[in-house]
Amino acid sequence: MGGCCLLALASWISPRLAMIVMWLFTDRLALAFDSFLAAAVGFVLLPWTSVIYALVYSPATKVSWLGWMFVAFGLFLDLSSWFGGGNKGREYYVAEYR
Repeated sequence: MGGCCLLALASWISPRLAMIVMWLFTDRLALAFDSFLAAAVGFVLLPWTSVIYALVYSPATKVSWLGWMFVAFGLFLDLSSWFGGGNKGREYYVAEYR
């Protein structure tokens, strides 16, 4: 129970911190990802997607359709963090400096 709360707190702060906590205290990343390279690329480029994929992955059944829905939501979070900041920055710049 305490590990689950620690992971939830870490993912609330940062998905990369959650991946570090999972790597240190559980074997979820080793089960979910076949290679270190896949986990490292996920850590750098798509942290929310990687965290959610590691949480919904099961060695017996892989990822269910509901799990893929959560992974898609993680991808949405990653893409919105990549592309959403530019729009807000432009809106701030136009409103502030005109």
